[in-house]
Amino acid sequence: MFPHGLNPRQMKQMMKRMGIKTEEINASAVIIRCLNKDIIIEDPEVMKMTFGGQDIYNISGGRIREETVEEEIEIGDDDIEMVAEQANVSKEEAKRALQETKGDIAEAIIKLKQ
Repeated sequence: MFPHGLNPRQMKQMMKRMGIKTEEINASAVIIRCLNKDIIIEDPEVMKMTFGGQDIYNISGGRIREETVEEEIEIGDDDIEMVAEQANVSKEEAKRALQETKGDIAEAIIKLKQ
C-alpha cells in the first residue's frame, strides 16, 4: 500500500494527503477477549487510524501472552430446585450436576437419573 523506505515523517504526510488521520495511543496493555482465552499484549505500540469514517487500530510490539478463561456460570436457586425435584436428589447434587453441565437443566436431570 505504501512505498518502502519512507521515513515516519514522510509516511505521516502521505497519509494526511490521503485523508487518513493518525493518533498514537499511550497504552500499557491491550487485551483481546476470545471465547476461551485472553490474548494480552503488554507495552504495545498502538496507532489509531481514521479513514472514511472507520477507525482502525494497529497494535505492534510488546510482550504477548495468552491466558485460558474458564466461564463462570451462575446457577439460580430455581434451577437447582427444579433439577433436585425432577431427578429426586438433594440440592447439593443438583447444583453439582448443573455446574458440570454448564447450566443445562435437561442434561443435568438426565445425568442424575442415570
